[in-house]
Amino acid sequence: MKYSIIKISRLFLCGLVLIASACSDFLDEEDPSNLTPDNFYTIPDHAEAAIASVYDDIRFYGDGAGIFSSNWQLLEAPTGTSTTETAQNSDLNNLYSLTWDGNTGHIKNWWRGLYKVIAQANLVLDKVPGITPMDEDQKTRILGEAKFLRAWAYFYAVRLWGDVPLVLTPQSASSENFFPARSPLETVYEQIVNDLKDAEAAGLPWTDESGRVSQSAAKAMLSKVYLTMAGYPLNKGSEYYQLAASKSKEIIDNPGPIALFDTYMEVHDERLGNQQEHIFMLQYNDLVQGNPMGNMFPNFKPVTYRGPSGTGSTVPTFSFYESYEEGDLRTVDQQGYFYTTYYENGSGEPFDLGAPYIFKHFNVVANGIAGVPGTAKDNLNVPMIRFAEVLLIYAEASNEVNGPTQAAVDALERVRDRAGLETPSVGEFTQDSFRELILKERWHELAYEGITWFDMVRLRMVYNEQNDDFDDFVGHVNQNSNQALQEKHLLFPIPIQEMLNNPNLEIQNPGYQQQ
Repeated sequence: MKYSIIKISRLFLCGLVLIASACSDFLDEEDPSNLTPDNFYTIPDHAEAAIASVYDDIRFYGDGAGIFSSNWQLLEAPTGTSTTETAQNSDLNNLYSLTWDGNTGHIKNWWRGLYKVIAQANLVLDKVPGITPMDEDQKTRILGEAKFLRAWAYFYAVRLWGDVPLVLTPQSASSENFFPARSPLETVYEQIVNDLKDAEAAGLPWTDESGRVSQSAAKAMLSKVYLTMAGYPLNKGSEYYQLAASKSKEIIDNPGPIALFDTYMEVHDERLGNQQEHIFMLQYNDLVQGNPMGNMFPNFKPVTYRGPSGTGSTVPTFSFYESYEEGDLRTVDQQGYFYTTYYENGSGEPFDLGAPYIFKHFNVVANGIAGVPGTAKDNLNVPMIRFAEVLLIYAEASNEVNGPTQAAVDALERVRDRAGLETPSVGEFTQDSFRELILKERWHELAYEGITWFDMVRLRMVYNEQNDDFDDFVGHVNQNSNQALQEKHLLFPIPIQEMLNNPNLEIQNPGYQQQ
């Protein structure tokens, strides 16, 4: 089922890019070589193809960012939980050393990638309502998916750059708002919430094993947005912590098929994509685009069917690996989220890697495991929202409003139980001690999933693995680079080229060079 989105996406490209004769049955057009947004959106299949294109565009997350680097590393390198074994990409080196600027390639790629998703979603939202005849439930569902994906993109944008242009309609060179100015971040958040509420009410299935947006994904994303709004920089506090707690509890109380996997191996089993713990994922199929997390492979060690290969451009710092509690199953070699040994060429004799590496995104089906050669086809999806995060959102948000409660402790305990860790009873916690344990759990459970950086920004705190405590964001020294975070690092700079292209992007974020 996970391949349906990809098949539709390829069909959409056939319709809009080349229009070969093989597409003639799909496009009932007099002149199919001259498609425009006005004459394309005429039948329900066009709507399906258009929303598939938006799904395809969100995969920019895993696209390349120069030699030995990928876009997703923007969210990992600055956290201090990872380092590099290659150091051959200057832009990536700047992210690790906290010296990025408005010309850093990853930052430019994220801006362009997010606004491409927004532009495609805006086309769907503008054009699909006019398609007739079309089943109204189908139309409502597609519009709900487009609202979710637009909110997904803006949620990243507002956290990366603060005030950003809020564009809600298709644009052309003649559009009045062709050079949009930045909108206040609170206005952007209001739009994100409105889009997610519309998606939640769009009649989507509770879960969707094809990888499309589901109602539970909309609820989970809303809880995540509310939690962020409760913290910095909006500081909306108790009201929004309560909203986050209530929305996440809707999933916890009526989960249907949603649950934690029993083992950590199941978290990165390609055969379990879009199921159980995985509420929303980026879809990958080797026929179109394989899993993009290979930069986590160790540098030139034969852990896959390819033999000695890999870039080692994102590997865990030893200090972070060591910060997991004693007995934590997430650190068990090849069973948790790390591995310290593997098999020659993926399936041969075992050998010692000499250091811990990230196993969370390692696909044993594609790369091989003891005695079983890899398929060389990496169809592993990338998790965006897992049920483990929903449980931790509820525990944190509930604690901020009510202090430790049995329900909040139960939510945290479910995550820790799987890790083989003991959790104190509710009466042993204060609000502060419970908060600290929840946040440590977020750092250790959600590591290397593009989440930790945003926790650092919304909390204005960073986990210090050296003393098992939390530092203020400003002044915290990343162990991977021995560099301290500064106030300016709370936001990334607007890409210089975007400022040159758009005269209404007049003011750079504080601390960065204007041009």
